[in-house]
Amino acid sequence: MSPVALPAGYEPPEPAEELSVRSADGIRLHVEVHGQPGAPTVVLSHGWTCSTAFWAPVIRELADRYRVVVYDQRGHGHSEIPPSRARYSARALAEDLTAVLLRTVPAGERAVLAGHSMGGMTIMAAGGRPEVAERTAANVLISTGPAGLVAELTVLPPALRAPAVRRFLHRLLLLSRLPLGPVTPVSRAALKYATMGPGSSAGQVEATARIVHACPTAVRANWAGVLGRLDVRAGLGRITAPTAVVVGTADRLTPPAHAHRIVEELADAQGLLLLPGVGHMAPLERPVEVAAEIHRMAAAHLAPDARPAAPAATTTERTTAA
Repeated sequence: MSPVALPAGYEPPEPAEELSVRSADGIRLHVEVHGQPGAPTVVLSHGWTCSTAFWAPVIRELADRYRVVVYDQRGHGHSEIPPSRARYSARALAEDLTAVLLRTVPAGERAVLAGHSMGGMTIMAAGGRPEVAERTAANVLISTGPAGLVAELTVLPPALRAPAVRRFLHRLLLLSRLPLGPVTPVSRAALKYATMGPGSSAGQVEATARIVHACPTAVRANWAGVLGRLDVRAGLGRITAPTAVVVGTADRLTPPAHAHRIVEELADAQGLLLLPGVGHMAPLERPVEVAAEIHRMAAAHLAPDARPAAPAATTTERTTAA
């Protein structure tokens, strides 16, 4: 069950199975399995300050035809909180994903991996790991970036976007150890502005706020320190599986410039899906389109008998990979 109460329509579905997986350094990870036993597997990796609950709308879209594996990143949701800052790193993200795949994707089988934000960085960080590569049929990288995250943020207004000022203020914002406190109208409005598109619904904003506010303050700050200096471009360059990229045009945290760079660096880019007016929380803001992109990749690269997804809504714009 989710560690936080969510508004109606956003509650996580009951998992068919719950697992406890130990990463390479012994940290315990909470893993859930949803959907159809024996069906092709999709593995979902969530972003900073989120949890498995964030994926609930996407799980519902996929669970009728896939076995859907989700896990809480270390420190988040029901997973163990690392005892020291040294246990927070891009390497730890990669090792956690490796541990989850070894437990949930048997040798000789493959899955489609989809990662949102820090979850996409996790997939990039694990690029080139043989245990991951041999279990990966395809990837979907959603609202993410490989490096220079602080420099590209557009949360602050234009008047404060001089590079040095922006980097300084964004670091203060991201590394803050102040507790977020209860969800209030002010905190909802601030979170919507920073992380979501202007057209996101009240329910989507409320669900996002409750999930983000549930993340422990120290976990949020320690992962922010990792993200502030993150550089997983080497891992990105070692990804050989076919990979699609998704980003909202109103994403202030990982703006579309990141997505375009990722597509340029991928060995087997399978296209860039732009979601007009959508912010950083694309899987929650537009779960139908995100799930359809995951299904498109699964149908093409994982399950030959899977039926193609319905065409994406006309409000999305697709561009082909360079």
